[in-house]
Amino acid sequence: MSIKLNCDMGESFGIWKMGLDEEIMPYIDMANLACGFHAGDALIMNKSVLLAKKNNVTIGAHPGYQDLVGFGRRSMSCSNEEISAIVLYQTGALNAFCKAHGTSVSYVKPHGGLYHDMMNNENVFKAILSAISSYDKNIKLMILSSPKNEEYALIAKAYNISLLYEVFADRNYNDDGSLVSRSQSNAVIDDEQLVIKRIKDLKEKGTLNSISGKELSLATDVLCVHGDTKNALEFIKILRKEITE
Repeated sequence: MSIKLNCDMGESFGIWKMGLDEEIMPYIDMANLACGFHAGDALIMNKSVLLAKKNNVTIGAHPGYQDLVGFGRRSMSCSNEEISAIVLYQTGALNAFCKAHGTSVSYVKPHGGLYHDMMNNENVFKAILSAISSYDKNIKLMILSSPKNEEYALIAKAYNISLLYEVFADRNYNDDGSLVSRSQSNAVIDDEQLVIKRIKDLKEKGTLNSISGKELSLATDVLCVHGDTKNALEFIKILRKEITE
């Protein structure tokens, strides 16, 4: 199985710094760049696009709810029309910087609360697909890989949008293939050796074990890594080696 590494980036804002973008960018394949609603600003977006281009990293838009204070992790009550509009707005803004530097947005990966709402509410999923389809049908949508992949793919096909399936090796999963909520203390796996074992299972068997031990079969196009955690750079170097071997 060929797996690419993707990381949420460009999430600094003004003088506030988030993550180790310059150090991490050389080790990833795809960068999910914040578009100003949950994090990032015009200068950060411009710098992030240039950094990704310099390192030959594929650029994705990382739109979220308009919630700087909550870092976009909170769900917001929005109409389908509003969701389509905020996704279109953010994707277009990032793509303006891309176009200025001779590159383009290749995919969309919603952030935080919007990502989870997309996976839990078919109307939100369709609203995001509608926004992307109206803008550029060549742009793919990244979603959480789950036992329901075929159902999501069928819906996306109606909008002529291709999907990318994402897996989180450092997050615990429920038996239904959803992520354990960050509100729970066991949501994130801190044991590096366990994460490495999970990556090997993905490569060799295409499976991950849920928090109760249930084996989940997960199609994996991309593996999400986090650039704002303790020892993030060293850990990402290890993951780069694991998926490349």
